[in-house]
Amino acid sequence: MADTQFDVLTIGNAIVDVIAPIDKAFLDREGMAEGIMHLVDAERSATLYDRMPADKRQISGGSSANTAAGVASFGGRAAFIGKVAADPLGDVFADDLRQIGVHYHVSRLHEGPATARSMILVLPGGERTMNTYLGACQQLTINDIKEEEIAGAAITYMEGYLWDPAEAKKAFVEAAHFAHKHQRATAFTLSDPFCVNRYRDEFLELMRSSTIDYVFANIEEAKALYQTDSLHVAVQAIAKDCKLAAITMGAQGAMAVSNGEIITVPAYPVADVVDATGAGDLFASGFLLALSRGRDLKTALSAGCLAASEVISHIGARPLLDLGELAREHKVDV
Repeated sequence: MADTQFDVLTIGNAIVDVIAPIDKAFLDREGMAEGIMHLVDAERSATLYDRMPADKRQISGGSSANTAAGVASFGGRAAFIGKVAADPLGDVFADDLRQIGVHYHVSRLHEGPATARSMILVLPGGERTMNTYLGACQQLTINDIKEEEIAGAAITYMEGYLWDPAEAKKAFVEAAHFAHKHQRATAFTLSDPFCVNRYRDEFLELMRSSTIDYVFANIEEAKALYQTDSLHVAVQAIAKDCKLAAITMGAQGAMAVSNGEIITVPAYPVADVVDATGAGDLFASGFLLALSRGRDLKTALSAGCLAASEVISHIGARPLLDLGELAREHKVDV
């Protein structure tokens, strides 16, 4: 859209990812279930940080921020809204976004909890176990939502995790209100089956009331939303509840459900899945950017799958390759 400042604006938890490769014995020693996201307090966060291997990497993360990073890597105009503290990890987060060209101008938290961090422990084969201290990111409020920023974005995209804190929930709804007031689209991701199970009725209401136009889910999230073991049943139901749903299917690719039509594309082959962190976030980046530029759903799906294939081929939830160049190489017209 020519009259927009941003192609995609994302809103979510501002988290610094602390990523390290580990073996199964580390998880056993720490009493962690493999492949699960554990919420931890400040004390446990500090202890685990100290026990992680010395070769850990620190990079700004959080689901929606990863999506904004992907949009920027494709050459799109991205913005992010999320809360960090005025502390060293807050500096890491803000500096990372600015270096990759994501618009980020949210005031820092000077009193209260520290910047959120997620300790991501990656097993050989890519399975990740996450231990997240939410800290400052849960302090996002309605005051952080600026109407002019939302009005300037073709699509505003939010994460289901925002539905946990009461004030962030209000910010979520306010952002959707501003988007529709300015005839912009809204989107959100279901984020996690546990998140869906906590807020199923509210998520369905967001969709059925058209507060949210586009919904992103993986297979497990979609099935959790409709309390079914059948993806077919979930797809039939989601088709009635929202304008557009994008469902990722891992190695099977992805599908879009819109106006009674189901479009699927295969995944791009990946020689070695190193770290699955951020696959859904990066899928959303390609899909949303393509939509914001008026591309068809098949192109949007292909762009999403291409971005996801890049991010799972290395450690970390942000692309290492230029996604715009990758799209040109694969003749995906994002």
